[in-house]
Amino acid sequence: MRRARAPHLLYTSRGRPTAQRSRPVDTYQVYVIQGQTERDWSDCQAALAHVSARMTALPYIGDPDALIARTRDADALVVAFSPITRAVMSALEGLKTVVRTGVGYDVIDVPAATELGVIVVNIPDIWVREVANHALALLLAWNRKIVTLDRQVHAGVWSAGVPGGAGSLHGETVGIVGLGNIGSAFARRVAALETKLIACDPYVDDAKFAALGAERVSLEHLAERSDYVSVHTLLNDETRHLVGEKFLSRMKPTAILINTSRGPVVDEKALARALREKRLAGAALDVWEQEPIAADNPLLHMDNVIVTPHAAYFSTAAVAAVPRRCGEEVARVLTGQRPLNVVNLEVYAPGAARRAR
Repeated sequence: MRRARAPHLLYTSRGRPTAQRSRPVDTYQVYVIQGQTERDWSDCQAALAHVSARMTALPYIGDPDALIARTRDADALVVAFSPITRAVMSALEGLKTVVRTGVGYDVIDVPAATELGVIVVNIPDIWVREVANHALALLLAWNRKIVTLDRQVHAGVWSAGVPGGAGSLHGETVGIVGLGNIGSAFARRVAALETKLIACDPYVDDAKFAALGAERVSLEHLAERSDYVSVHTLLNDETRHLVGEKFLSRMKPTAILINTSRGPVVDEKALARALREKRLAGAALDVWEQEPIAADNPLLHMDNVIVTPHAAYFSTAAVAAVPRRCGEEVARVLTGQRPLNVVNLEVYAPGAARRAR
């Protein structure tokens, strides 16, 4: 029998308070903390229908104290970008799982979750193709100078050539940092353009490199040899500013940097400096150290930088699938099943603390 909890303030799907009333003691509470864009989460509630769980969708909450106040009775959290800190998970004593709405889980303190017995789940396959396609689109847009040519024609300038020239692409070297699901999908796509693939990922075995036709190289050699560098790694203490002054100083002055992973993997100040000093030809960025990006970010004012607003993940079909996928994972936890995509597998080790049983 689950313990009864004090009456609490309910919220509508847009986070507005409604009348205070009690709930059945055996109803689980699931809170969706949305990102900057609010979406329809009814498919999440539908996935929870057989669990006797109530889902409440809240707008983005960036302050941990405010998040605790709004979700005090949570059994499960589904989060986009809200920081789920040790303090949050400690305060939410009934919290059993935190489900991240996408691939990366850097907003969650995973070691703290493991220590507290909270199961962390992500959805690693939800928009693999979309991000790989976007990275390839950025590469092609730079190679063919699509943005520049579009602006010129709109301005009434008709030129048969490509300003600044264009690489042949076939026969050029593409370096991939990170050969996870997305990096591998990007490798398969760019290989079709008859490029030479090199990659760096210390956590992937030689068999996968061979299957993708990619040569394993060190990070330093990847920087030195690549005509295009595409970054596809998670954000953690090891990868923060992985692409910094040291990496950029090794790159060819004709090379291009593409980042569709996480903004802080790239040191933006070092990148802006390299571009300003013409030590690097250009960049194509979908993710940023600060999001939304500040209007005075110097990278926004450089003609040799293609920018998109953290949109690589987006397709109508992929986004529509997120609520159901998250709801299904929460339902597994609340019914004592193991989720499909557990980030902190340690919580399932014999004798490990785990709030969900």
